[in-house]
Amino acid sequence: MFSTAFLDLPALQGASGTVTLPGSKSISNRVLLLSALCQGTTVVHDLLDSDDTRVMLAALRQLGCGVEAQGTMVAITGLGGRPWHAEAVEFFMGNAGTAMRPLTAALAVQGGDFILKGVPRMHERPIGDLVDALRELGCAIDYLGNKGFPPLRIGTPTLQLDKPIPVRGDVSSQFLTALLMALPLAANDRAITIEVVGELISKPYIEITLNLLARYGIAVERQGWERFVIPAGSRYMSPGSIHVEADASSASYFIALGAIAEGDGIRIQGVGADSIQGDIRFMDAAAQMGAKISSGPNWLEIQRGSWPLKGITLDCNHIPDAAMTLAVMALYADGPTTLRNIASWRVKETDRIVAMATESRKLGATVEEGPDWITIDPLPANQWQRASIHTYDDHRVAMCFSLAAFNADQVPVRIEDPKCVAKTFPDYFEALFSVAHATAQNIPVICIDGPTASGKGTLASRVAAQLGYHYLDSGALYRVTAHAALLAGLTLEAADEAAIAELARSLPVRFEGEQVLLSNVDVTDAIRSEQGGMNASKVSVLPAVRKALVDLQHSFQRLPGLLADGRDMGTVIFPNAPLKVFLTASAAKRAERRHKQLIFKGFSANINTLRADLEARDARDMSRSVAPLKPAQDALQLDNSSLSIDTSVEQVLVWWQSRQVFG
Repeated sequence: MFSTAFLDLPALQGASGTVTLPGSKSISNRVLLLSALCQGTTVVHDLLDSDDTRVMLAALRQLGCGVEAQGTMVAITGLGGRPWHAEAVEFFMGNAGTAMRPLTAALAVQGGDFILKGVPRMHERPIGDLVDALRELGCAIDYLGNKGFPPLRIGTPTLQLDKPIPVRGDVSSQFLTALLMALPLAANDRAITIEVVGELISKPYIEITLNLLARYGIAVERQGWERFVIPAGSRYMSPGSIHVEADASSASYFIALGAIAEGDGIRIQGVGADSIQGDIRFMDAAAQMGAKISSGPNWLEIQRGSWPLKGITLDCNHIPDAAMTLAVMALYADGPTTLRNIASWRVKETDRIVAMATESRKLGATVEEGPDWITIDPLPANQWQRASIHTYDDHRVAMCFSLAAFNADQVPVRIEDPKCVAKTFPDYFEALFSVAHATAQNIPVICIDGPTASGKGTLASRVAAQLGYHYLDSGALYRVTAHAALLAGLTLEAADEAAIAELARSLPVRFEGEQVLLSNVDVTDAIRSEQGGMNASKVSVLPAVRKALVDLQHSFQRLPGLLADGRDMGTVIFPNAPLKVFLTASAAKRAERRHKQLIFKGFSANINTLRADLEARDARDMSRSVAPLKPAQDALQLDNSSLSIDTSVEQVLVWWQSRQVFG
């Protein structure tokens, strides 16, 4: 997951490949709470691992549920038949509406001494209609801040179930979902009726709730969309195990990607047209705009069809979350697109109508907005503008606007606070980059070259982490190649040159900070040894191996960008890199650093000998006939003899930002 302050998306040209989606947030949090209300243990498979589900799991642990997690499988031992937490409990619900609303209702019906609070935005999201409905049936709930909004205090109820319970349906379907999930706890000797006041929005989300309630033994009688009857004697029963569908809302971004981007199409694994989630109907809207879509059990395939896309007018009440993606698709259309009946956008993680209008205008679009609608005009070629997209701590804003990087004018897009996607899809950008394509000239590279022990690796790995870029420690490649060759039973002599070169071309090596992984095994210490250096020298003289490793280094230039350190990154491997830094330090300072490293690792060392060795190596490296150590003509020199690593990192970032269109 990207934890950087911002993520710069270079101009993207096409996309093709397969994406496996995470589990549905809506289903995941419903299933977790329903499992908690049962007696016995329910094993939940393919659970979404996200901020929202972590909030719910933490709350269930606080209540006394058994929670055993192993990857995407979680075993929940429920509270059915056992007393709930007797002591006062304070729950932090983050900004998770799918956790806050249903848990509030369940706690209020069961009773106790509970406080529920969240992040500041959660305290701006209305909950008054749910509280009014719960108070109507005798629940004890007090506001601890502004009336109608969290935080809340819940006490012991005096339930009155002899008349229908009214709840508004025109603000959020989560209010009705919360009652439907909580009231079976009270339906011991009588049926309980819920009456919806006003038009019920987001009906497909209620269908998800009813479908899952049935899986847990609660057969709700639905009378149109106005009355819901929970039968007398209802009791939650564990299904034993249950699988969570992949998230249909998350599928919308890749359905849109297939419709927008040139390429062989996108295959989505984990959800198909027969999904129980209402947002799967986004595929119908995308097809109406021109996407070519086919589907089967648990998969979708999307290709670009009509181009440009077709502008549409659509009532989006049935796909409120996924409809946001249509707003960005509208930028690629042949005429205006109007999305109607989206008042619920205003009470989500942010006011999404305002957010989508504001950020679309940054890109150059003409946008009109109303209380429950938005109209977006398309952006033709030569009118796209570079934009830094503010994401409002809203995961869907971030994911939607990533699609703007496929624009006709090949301008980059900055996504601020990309980590907000963790709410529902922590690995979204990794998934996007796994299928998106860009020309090499559009994938940025920062080169950091310099002599031995100048601190290149530490500096480069930290800058890479700050920018969310890949990292290449070129100096380690010969060491890793030699290590891998020995593991494969090869000698390090000319007789095995061809075999070593073949191995080097597809070496499964990656760098995480200053850690070196070969086939996901940490080989850092093994290759950094004195013997590892000697072995590297043996393979470095083999021409075929050198050529193979040049090709391998080029393969590290992947989206969204690369930090490469070495001795010839800016002069030989990436001569067109937009930023080249030549890092230096005095031989005395480098010897001092190396001495400290060796002493820390338990090795004896003489600082004067180390300095002499470094000076001798500098002389050899600078006089090499192939790729001698020297600054590139356009490199910026950084002497870090008296600088901290943090100061050096900051300097490189300042240089980088000064060369960016968003700087």
